[in-house]
Amino acid sequence: MYPETFPHGSQQITKSSHALDLEPGVFIGIDPRKIALSLKHSADSSQGRKAVPFASAMPMLNFYINRAGKHLSVQQREILEKAKDELRELYGK
Repeated sequence: MYPETFPHGSQQITKSSHALDLEPGVFIGIDPRKIALSLKHSADSSQGRKAVPFASAMPMLNFYINRAGKHLSVQQREILEKAKDELRELYGK
């Protein structure tokens, strides 16, 4: 599922969030490590976030997974769940 197909204003939140400047298409990649690295880069370099980088990156990933819901393929959900593990590893959590 792509952000532009999110229901209930999620698309607007994803596009206009000042907490992180996300790389376009970050959540539709096939490499969990690259997804995690992109989120980490966005969180580390963000000037608008209000929390530590990890506490900004992980919720954004969870937000995407939760909003995509049943529209997310099993394969893409597995990739994003692995990206969570990669993100934890990158931040030493």
